[in-house]
Amino acid sequence: MRTHSMPAPSSLPLHEVLFSQGFGTRRVCWGLVQQGLVALGEDRRVCDDPAEVVATDGLVFWVQAVRWEFHERAYLLLHKPAGYECSQKPGAHPSIYTLLPAPLRQRGGGAAAGVQAVGRLDQDTTGLLLLSDDGQFIHRLTSPRHHVPKVYEVGLRHPVEERQVQRLLAGVVLDDDPRPVRAAACEATGDLALRLTLTEGKYHQVKRMVAAVGNRVESLHRSAIGVLTLPPSLLPGQWRWLTADEVAALRQPAR
Repeated sequence: MRTHSMPAPSSLPLHEVLFSQGFGTRRVCWGLVQQGLVALGEDRRVCDDPAEVVATDGLVFWVQAVRWEFHERAYLLLHKPAGYECSQKPGAHPSIYTLLPAPLRQRGGGAAAGVQAVGRLDQDTTGLLLLSDDGQFIHRLTSPRHHVPKVYEVGLRHPVEERQVQRLLAGVVLDDDPRPVRAAACEATGDLALRLTLTEGKYHQVKRMVAAVGNRVESLHRSAIGVLTLPPSLLPGQWRWLTADEVAALRQPAR
């Protein structure tokens, strides 16, 4: 009597690999393979059997001649340009998600498909934005109780004064919270520039804090989250995968 064993957790039928990586419904993924549009490995062996079980560890595959690597979870770094909203349903401006390939926006299927922004940046704010489909990772970086530092380069309308720096460090009261909100670090980096570090995120927080000390934000750029800084080589609108070491470092408790 012939028996069929379930594939190991690190192995999946090829059509399930494509589905998990966001290449469409299971039916669509089945069809992609059957039509000979999927190849495996760097030697690009064409596979037309959707049920062929493949090892996912280190898997490289090609869909319609485009190279992909298998990632059980997605962890991305995007250099957000100005003029984009961190929303799946933007209003007056395009969505940051249009900067990503379609499979990253469709990973996993279902109502909550695709990667999600780890916190938000205003449409006119630029800089480092993380995205993931790992809910625990997103919570770890956005929950105020974890005190993950975010560093902002702030351009000001009026010359910065030492008393403004000291007030930001001591704490200012915003209109929706009687509890003072403090900067974890703050320094003037020029006559019209501040470097501000926060460990919690509120609506328009940097702009409101700066306004509370008598100045105004003219430009805002996030340069770092936790131990991760925005690479100079990553241009506005470009993205890349985080390395395993970077993901592990971001998971570490703040010091």
